[in-house]
Formats: sequence, C-alpha cells, structure tokens
Amino acid sequence: MKNRHIKKAAVLGSGVMGSRIAALLAGVGIPTYLLDIVPKELDDKDVKKGLTKESPTFRNKLAQMGIQGTIGARPPAMFVADDARLITPGNFEDHLPWLSDADWIIEGVIENLAIKKELLKKVEPFIKPDAIISTNTSGLSIEKISEDLSQDAKTRFLGTHFFNPPRHMKLLEIIPGAYTDRDLVDFMAHFCERRLGKSVVYAKDTPNFIANRIGTHGLAVIMRTIVEDNYTIEEADAITGLPMGKPRSASFRTADIVGLDTLVSVIKTVHDSAAEEEERQQLVVPDFVKKMVENGLLGDKTKQGFYKKVKGPEGSQIHALDFNTMEYVPQRKPDLPILDELKKMDRKTGLQKLVYSEDRAGLFAWKTLKRTLLYCAARVPEIADDVVSVDRAMRWGFNWEIGPFETWDAIGLRRSVERMKKEGEKIPANIERMLAAGKESFYETRNGRSYYFDFAKGNYVEISEQPHIIVLPALKDKTTVVKSNAGGSLIDMGDGVACLEFHSRNNAIDDDVIRIIGDSVKEVEDNFEGMVIGNQGSNFCVGADLRQVFPTAQNKDWKNLELAVKTLQEAVMRVKYCQRPVVAAPFRMTLGGGCEICLHTSQIVAHTECYMGQVELGVGLIPGAGGNKELFFRATDWLPKELPPIAGGGKPDLTPLVARVFQNIAMAKVSTSAQEARELGYLKPIDRIVMNYDHLLYRAKQAVLALVEADYTPPRRRDEIRVPGRTGRAALDVFVYLMKEAGFITDHDVVIAKKLAHVLTGGDVDLNTLVSEEYLLDIEREAFLSLCGEEKSQARMKHMLDTNKPLRN
Repeated sequence: MKNRHIKKAAVLGSGVMGSRIAALLAGVGIPTYLLDIVPKELDDKDVKKGLTKESPTFRNKLAQMGIQGTIGARPPAMFVADDARLITPGNFEDHLPWLSDADWIIEGVIENLAIKKELLKKVEPFIKPDAIISTNTSGLSIEKISEDLSQDAKTRFLGTHFFNPPRHMKLLEIIPGAYTDRDLVDFMAHFCERRLGKSVVYAKDTPNFIANRIGTHGLAVIMRTIVEDNYTIEEADAITGLPMGKPRSASFRTADIVGLDTLVSVIKTVHDSAAEEEERQQLVVPDFVKKMVENGLLGDKTKQGFYKKVKGPEGSQIHALDFNTMEYVPQRKPDLPILDELKKMDRKTGLQKLVYSEDRAGLFAWKTLKRTLLYCAARVPEIADDVVSVDRAMRWGFNWEIGPFETWDAIGLRRSVERMKKEGEKIPANIERMLAAGKESFYETRNGRSYYFDFAKGNYVEISEQPHIIVLPALKDKTTVVKSNAGGSLIDMGDGVACLEFHSRNNAIDDDVIRIIGDSVKEVEDNFEGMVIGNQGSNFCVGADLRQVFPTAQNKDWKNLELAVKTLQEAVMRVKYCQRPVVAAPFRMTLGGGCEICLHTSQIVAHTECYMGQVELGVGLIPGAGGNKELFFRATDWLPKELPPIAGGGKPDLTPLVARVFQNIAMAKVSTSAQEARELGYLKPIDRIVMNYDHLLYRAKQAVLALVEADYTPPRRRDEIRVPGRTGRAALDVFVYLMKEAGFITDHDVVIAKKLAHVLTGGDVDLNTLVSEEYLLDIEREAFLSLCGEEKSQARMKHMLDTNKPLRN
C-alpha cells in the first residue's frame, strides 16, 4: 500500500458545503485552498471600494465570502476563529496552478452534472499525479461525474459525501468508482475517521447513495400521507419525531432546515432514475409542496416554509402551514394523548405501543413506518451490501436514534410482516426467505458479540469489533461491573484500567454520583492501575442536580446543604490526589460541576465537540466544587515565583490573569469546541483533543496507560498558594462597577460577581498572602452557601428547573 499523506487540500466551490468542508480541514491543521468562479460584474460595494475587475479582492470575492460565512456560522463551522488563517481564497481563472500542491482536491460545486464534469476536466491538468480527487455530490453518479477524466485520474477518484454541517455530522459516505484503487479507498476511510472524526459508511454508486435515498423517501411518504389521511403538519411532526426515535425536528421542521428546493431536487433525482414504476410512485411530491417551491416558501433560507415565525404584540410566535388553504395559522398542539404515555417507556416498548395502537397517532406511525421499512428491505443489496450500513447511515446522517432495521427488530419482524400481508403489502423476497428460515431478527447478541443477518449468506455474520471503539453497554455485558449505584458504575475496561460511568438523570451530579466517585477512587487505588471518567450518554455532565440543591436551600436546611457541598469538594479532591492516574473524557455539555470534575483529573482527553464552562451564575451561584481554584491554577501556575532583576524583580502581578478567569466565570463562557476550551484556559497544554467521538474512551484509556508507563505520581498538596487578596479584588470590583453602570448586568449579578471576586482573589487577605487549597475551598463553600440563601438566586434556580432557561433578575 502506498504511503500516503494529506498535508494540503483544495476545495472547489465556496458555497455552504464547500466553505464548511474547508473549515473542517483547516480545523485539523490542513492548509486548504478554497476556489470559486470570478464574479461576472462589479456591484455597488465593489465600486465604492475602488475595485476593478482585475483586482484580486474582486476576483476572489466569492471564496472570501465563503470564509467569512464560516466564521459567523451557527452552529459554528470553525473550531476557533484562527482556523480561517489556514484557508487561502482564490478563483478558477487565476489559481488553478495552486492545485499542484494539493494532496486532496474536493469538488463541491452546484449539484449539476455538466458543471461538475466541465470543472474536473478543466482542473485535471493542474493536479499532481498522486493526488486524491473526490466529489461531494449528494447523489449524482460517480461514474458519470468522472467519465471525462483520464484513466489514471479515475483510479484516484471517489465520492466523499459529507453531511451538513460537516463539522458536526458524523456520517461520511465513501463511494468508490468502478476504477477507484482499493488501497486509496481504505486510506481515505482511515484518514477521515482518525483525522476528520467521521464515521464512514461505504455506499454504492446509486442515486442519492444510502442516507439521502432512505431519508428523502421517508419524507416523501410522510408528505403524501398527511394529504391522503388529512393530518396536520404539527400532528405529523409530533408523531415522527422523538416518539419514533427521530430528532426533535422530526419531518417538516427538518425539511425547512434542509430547504424545500434542495429536498424536492434530491427526491426528483431518485424518481427520475428509478427503474421500477412502484418506486417512482412512492417518490411523487404532493402538489402543495410543488406550489410551495414555486412561491418561494423554501424553509429557513426564505424564513418561511412549513413553518414561519410571526412577530406579534406578545413577541414572536410560530405559525404552521395549513396545506389545504396554503395559509399560515398559529401552531396548534396536536390532541394525541398516546404521545404523553410514550415518554414513560423505553424505546422498544414505546415503539411497539405506538405503531400497534389503533388511534390517530398509531395509524399514522404504522402507515409511514411500514412503507419505509419495506422500501429499505427492497434496497439491499442495491444501495449497500448489508443492513448494518443502512442503519449506521441513518443514525449518523439523519440522527435517527435507531436505524430502520433496528426499528424493525424493535416492533417485531414477524408480527409486523403478518400485519403488512393482511393489508395487501408486497413483502420483499429477502424478508420472506429470512422468515422462512426461522430468522426473526436482523440483529442478535451471543456471548457478548453482536451479529447481523446477511441476506446474501442467509445467516448471521459477526459484526467485526474495532479495538479503538469501546461501547460501554457491550463492555458491561462482557466484563465486570465492579461497583454500581443509581448514579454511576465502575466498569473494568481491561489492562488494569477502570471506567467510572455516570448514568444519573441527564448525568447530573447528585448524592449517588458523589458517592460513586469516592468509592471508585478507593477501589482504583487498591485494585487498578488507573481510571477513566467517561460515559456515552447525551452529555458528559450538566453539573449539579438543582432538584436537590434548590429545595434544600428553599427549606433553609443549611447544615445538610453545607455537608453536600463539602462532600462534593472532598470527592473531587480525592480524584485530584488519587494515587493512580485519573483521565477525564468529556464530550458535548460539560458544565458546572461536570467541568469541575474534569479540572481535578490528571489529564483531560476531550472530544472536539466539548462544550465546557462554569455556568453557575445563570442559576445565581458560583462554582462550588473547587472549580475556582483549579481555573486560578491554570491561569497562574506558569508564572515564575520571582521576576529576574532585569525584568524589575519582585513577584509577578496575578491580577490580570485572575481577571481573565473572573470574566469567563462571571460571563458563564462556554466553549464551542474543545479547541476553544483550551483558548479559554479550561484545558491545559498537556490535555488532548480527539476528533472521533467513537474513539474517545479508547484514547482516554491509552492516556491512562501512558501515565502509568511514565511512573505516574500524584501532585503534591498545595499549602503555599500566592493570591492577589484585597488589592486584586479591588481591580475586579472596578470592572463589576463599570459593567453595572453600562447596563450589562443586574444588581443581583453584582452580588454574585463580588462573591466570585472574593473567592478568586483569596478572600480578605493582603496582596501576595500564601494560603492553602483547603482555605480556598472553605471560602468557596461559604460564598456558595450564602448565595443559596439569596431570594433572587433561588428564583433563578426555580426558573431553570421550571423552564430550562436562565433568569436575569
């Protein structure tokens, strides 16, 4: 296999996808050229700037606009704004010679076959002989796009279909062409998984590949069904979202996000290329949707689609389209009582309850789901070789909780097929053969190993395990759960490493979590080499459980509240001074106490999508689990104890560094990425960032083993910590005063900020006083408890519990 490297890339096309792919590449340190066409004419802004048609600024304008669009994108396209420095804007007329430096050229222009072919033919002479060439088409034929390339170029050409937004969506469909070199395909899969953090599915060169093929068919079915059976858009979304294991945006809200013009175009691509009339009939878009496209009701991009936001005297309201009248009406809450019942059930039980119910919600769910399941079964092996690839594509590309074949298992394969037959549905031959052989599920687990039913072999085939992917539920089936309570479990990961998994509600810190932390540290010190703190929930940890804090404070039970806070402080200190290395593996929301737990570990191995910060001010509090002192240490530990005489001598001024920590906590700054968490001072230089979420626990485990190999010794306890004292606090108080005078903060924000300043500067002591860690925890705990007693802080806590939104009072 050729020793390949991708050191520089080029993206052709600076639209939404092209610019965001360039941002992703830059974010992992790959310098990237972003090229687009030269605008045809100067506009008024160009003229005012004194530009001519020969000005580089004018000629590179579209690419530069693409870069600017990524900087302010929501969700963020860049990990940090500085990533933009690695993207060089250019154009197709002046800068094609740049392509000779690129190891990977990605075509990402408009979904028009002729334009793609023409561009590739134009750029091929400038591409170096071993460069990889790919297209980001969402569904056009790979063979047709590349048919005018040389035979040599065809061996280096493939489809790399990113999903929007590329930084955040896991799925990458890799579509080899008929002549694509197999080693190159393997290299790209490995590179994109490790370096770009993608989860790869191999698709066949068929219209719309896998995820778009299934996803758009499903949306077309739902659109047709609301017309056939007279359901409202709100009813359809209420049924086809969370109750069926789909994202909260469900069907029509998702269509608005994607854009109706794009969606209709993608459906048309499959419709026009479908070989069977039966499939074409399923992909007919209802007339009202066609009328929406004609009238420019395209969704978010035109601010009106199936939904639109309407401003009124009481603020903005969401209105939904009544497709019968083509008028928008105030959003109506569907009268579907069964949906409330499902919230109390697990996914399998809830799905069965829903689809086999004879009420309005159940009939709609069954009708749309059965059409999707039958369609999926009929598409294997046309679009993919196995059911696993289809399920993964839908989970990773459309954020389904479980894929279509996993869904079929959940509702019961034989039971559902019997009902389909009674209703006159044609059952695909592969399903008939499967059931005839007595196989009644697509997946099964035996002796801790997972298997899927392979239609071609007529039997179950083991799903190959990847050593760098650790799945905690599967691990618990195979190995020992050492300790467990309602809040968490300590699991043996093998090789002398344990994993402390939180599984409380929302992974919030409650009494059980605090208890399992202490128990786990003792167990690891006695019987393991080290420990990972990580889980695979929706978020790493959202902080302290306000459902315990608020009622205790409201009842003025200060003794028990102080005990709870002190116990948490002691637990995180046990983590910090554990005799064995402890590595945190945070991801997504890592807030408040969750952040504080991480700050006390030996090392952090964070997923790139780690949203970390101390957000306690939003509920009227300050960090109470040692986060203040740990952020103080991160900001100041690099300073020398004394400045050399040549620099004026004396002790370095701590105040500017403490002010930065104060600002981050007082403004509840949450990182938008692990890279930004490092910029904000939440991560140390030694902490590591992992691009692929599926690899996170493995990499954290390896970090533990590396610390063990390096003869890890715990840090020394600190009792000579220099603090800025009253002098530093006075400087912070000035900042608070100015913020209040400018109207940026409320009176109660001032109260909280002054408490925070008191803690961060070391309390009521002189400049450069030496204090201990225990002292800093004591004044932090005292400030936390005093704020719990504030009426306005309690109002903030209650509002967060009631609405899940912060209150500014």
